Amino acid sequence: MALSMFIPSTTGMEAYSHAITQVSTNIANMNTVGYKTNQTMFYTLLGSSPVVKNNNTGINSSKADIQGVGYYDRTLIEKEGLIQQTGGNYDVAINGNGNAFFTLQDGYNNVYYTRAGDFGTQSIKGQTYLIAHNGMRVQGFAALEGGGFSDSADDIILSYPERIPARATTTASISANVPADGVESSSYGIPVYAENHESDSLTMTFKKVEGKVNTWDVSFSVEGGTASGSVGEVIFSTDGKIVSPKNMTVDIQWDDGPSNNIALDLSEVTQYAGGVGTVFIKQNGAASGDLQKTSIDDNGILKATYSNGDTHNIAKLALTGFTSPDNLYPIDETLFEANSDTGDSYYVTGTYIIPEALERSTVDVIDQFGVMMITQRAYTSNANAFTVNDEMLQTAVNLKT
Repeated sequence: MALSMFIPSTTGMEAYSHAITQVSTNIANMNTVGYKTNQTMFYTLLGSSPVVKNNNTGINSSKADIQGVGYYDRTLIEKEGLIQQTGGNYDVAINGNGNAFFTLQDGYNNVYYTRAGDFGTQSIKGQTYLIAHNGMRVQGFAALEGGGFSDSADDIILSYPERIPARATTTASISANVPADGVESSSYGIPVYAENHESDSLTMTFKKVEGKVNTWDVSFSVEGGTASGSVGEVIFSTDGKIVSPKNMTVDIQWDDGPSNNIALDLSEVTQYAGGVGTVFIKQNGAASGDLQKTSIDDNGILKATYSNGDTHNIAKLALTGFTSPDNLYPIDETLFEANSDTGDSYYVTGTYIIPEALERSTVDVIDQFGVMMITQRAYTSNANAFTVNDEMLQTAVNLKT
């Protein structure tokens, strides 16, 4: 009985000592990327254990007279931290969905989850991986050659060409004026691209057709190859607008082998008196490009960007959600592990990625200092209770001497 009087104050000091440790840990991680605040919760030990019925006295109590306090920790996993721009090519933050986590895998194929998107690269045995700050490999869906991404997540490997060839022109449109009088012919240059051809000029020539009104014969030529059009004559109305054809196909056979099949839009070509006016050309080809950078966009796609404006998809980040995300087991407060209490996992779809940014810690320092003061007072009060119990016990012992 005498020793039981120390149990409440002893459990209290133990519980509040642990709580202070958690507060200290939170404050120490106030600037840790993706850190989730940890809280210490308390529960009473009073009458927390069942008692067997005393058959001799007939007394039946459902609970034992156990006194004191217990504690447990909980991590506010779904609470989102503020987003801070960093400018890092591989830095990414998840915004607008607390139940979405980056997926990581260690060297033993164990899978973990995190909100810390401070990623980088590491070369291992000749391959470059996207990795987290702890060295674990970031998981994602590899880009497929024909477009789209694979269905299963795996290590993201940065594989891309250092230089891409010119993108062949397949569509083009021209806005220009064919002079209605004063000339027998007029020519217009359309830049076209193909493999091994950097912006060669496709010359489109309008030549009046003798004996026909508002009718022109159209021909094409290109240096380094042979060009031909699907329709030879172009007809305009009396008000200067093109009648037919508004579209034609131009075939280019290059002398070095490749060919272009170009769908040409003529709907904006006019025939008015005066000069040729402003010529506006739009086409979908591009020159060859050198690698400029690799980065992650707002769709979570890791891509290579080239000097000609083209991009090459590498992989898409795998974001994982859970039925009960708050039951994830914290490994180090930024790294979590799934268990039977988290329920089913699934890949999260939608645009939640903010590139070149990181999610900050959820620690509220002012709140933590408030918790610290309350916890310190509680610890001191329990220590005082222990001291009083000790003095009372000492007094009782002295009475017998």
